[in-house]
Amino acid sequence: MCRVFAGQDPEGYRQVNRSIRIGGHSTSIQLETTFWTLLDEIAQGQDLTTPKFISKLYDEAIEINGEIPNFASMLRTTCALYLRGHRPGVAEIAELKSKAA
Repeated sequence: MCRVFAGQDPEGYRQVNRSIRIGGHSTSIQLETTFWTLLDEIAQGQDLTTPKFISKLYDEAIEINGEIPNFASMLRTTCALYLRGHRPGVAEIAELKSKAA
């Protein structure tokens, strides 16, 4: 069983930095390649660019929680929730698109 995990392609866990503008400020986020691929997929499913999706996610999390102690970890858990089948409904996606416009 561990061979499935141990034998994975090292490219999937290579650290990648991306610069993204959040709240008018440019910031760098470092995640593993696999998480960037998943975030790209999530954003595409909502007809948003990845930077726009991440920015909206940040804004909404601040609005709901008031702070985000570790944003990179939040992005990783977002990917985990996505893989577990937690996805926004049609109405929520439409609302997100209208706010992004």
